[in-house]
Amino acid sequence: MTHNIAILGASGYTGAELIRLIAQHPNIEIKALSGERKAGMEMAEVFPHLRHMQLPTLCKIEEIDFSGIDLCFCALPHKTSQQVIAALPTDLKIVDLSADFRLRDPAEYEKWYGNPHAALAQQEEAVYGLTEFYRDEIKAARLVAGTGCNAATGQFALRPLISAGVVDLDEIILDLKCAVSGAGRSLKENLLHAELSEGYNPYSFGGTHRHLGEFDQEFSKLAGRPVRVQFTPHLIPANRGILGTVYVKGDAETIYQTLAEAYAAEPFVQVLPFGQAPSTHHVRGSNYCHIGVAADRLPGRAIVFAALDNLTKGSSGQALQNANLMLGEKEEEGLTMAPLFP
Repeated sequence: MTHNIAILGASGYTGAELIRLIAQHPNIEIKALSGERKAGMEMAEVFPHLRHMQLPTLCKIEEIDFSGIDLCFCALPHKTSQQVIAALPTDLKIVDLSADFRLRDPAEYEKWYGNPHAALAQQEEAVYGLTEFYRDEIKAARLVAGTGCNAATGQFALRPLISAGVVDLDEIILDLKCAVSGAGRSLKENLLHAELSEGYNPYSFGGTHRHLGEFDQEFSKLAGRPVRVQFTPHLIPANRGILGTVYVKGDAETIYQTLAEAYAAEPFVQVLPFGQAPSTHHVRGSNYCHIGVAADRLPGRAIVFAALDNLTKGSSGQALQNANLMLGEKEEEGLTMAPLFP
C-alpha cells in the first residue's frame, strides 16, 4: 500500500533530510511540498543534491489539497507549527518536528518558549515522539511531537538508568557538543563560516536551554519526583552530529549492563563494548545512536556517552520512524542505510 504524504517546511534542513530518507521508502510517495519563502521554486533549485528526484514544486501551505494526504510532516519553525496544525484537517495524521507540542503542560511551554500556546486542543492529544519509549502510544496517535535533538541524545543515555534507579538523580551532568545544522538554515551572524570555524563555544548555559523543559518533563515522569539535571550545550564547527558526555554517580558495570539490556532488541540504538566511546563520525547520516559507558577514576562514578546525527536520528529519521508506526509500516522501513564515512 502506498501512503501519500506532504512535507510542510520542505526548504529547511529537516525537510530536505526527510526527502532524502523517504526516497528509500518503497511505500511512501511525496505528494506536496511547502516552502513559504520559496514557493514556486523547484527543489533542485533549493537543494541541488535532490536534483535526481522527481518532486512536487514548492508551494504555499494553503495551496495544498489535503484530501488525498495520509500523513503530513511539519518541519516548520517553532510558534508557526502550532497555528498551522490547528487549521489542518482533524483526520490527518501529523508528525511535527518543531518544539510546539513537546511539552504537555501549557504553562511549561510558555515558560520555555515565551508565549502562550495557540493550539491547546492539539497539544492535549499530542504524543511525545521518542520512538523507542512511546511505541504503543505513537501507533495509535494522530499527532506526534518529535523531540529536540539534544533532548533525544540525553534521554537515550539516561532513561533506562533513571527507570532502573541505578544512578543518583541529584548528580547528573550533561555536556553536549552540537553541530551547526541544529540551528536551522536561517542566516545568523554567529553561524557565518568566519565566526564559527576553528572555534567552539557553550551557548544557552546556566539553565536557559529550552530542551531542559523536555528533560525536566521526561526524567521527572520516569522517577516519580522532580529531576533537574545540569546541562550545557556547546556549538562545534561541524555540519552534523551530537555527542553527549554524561557524568553520573553509580556503579559503572551496573550502568553498562542496564543500558545493554534495555537496548538489546532495539534496531537503531547500539551499546558499544564496555570502556569504548562513540564518535559522531560513526553515525553520520544515519538513524543510529551509539552509546558507550566507562568507569570514572573516582569510585562509584561513571561516564555515559551518546552519539547521533541531529538531522537524522535526532529529527527527520525519528520523524520517519514514528510515521512508519502510525501508517502500519515496519518501523525500520527507509531507515537502515549505513552511516556515511569518512
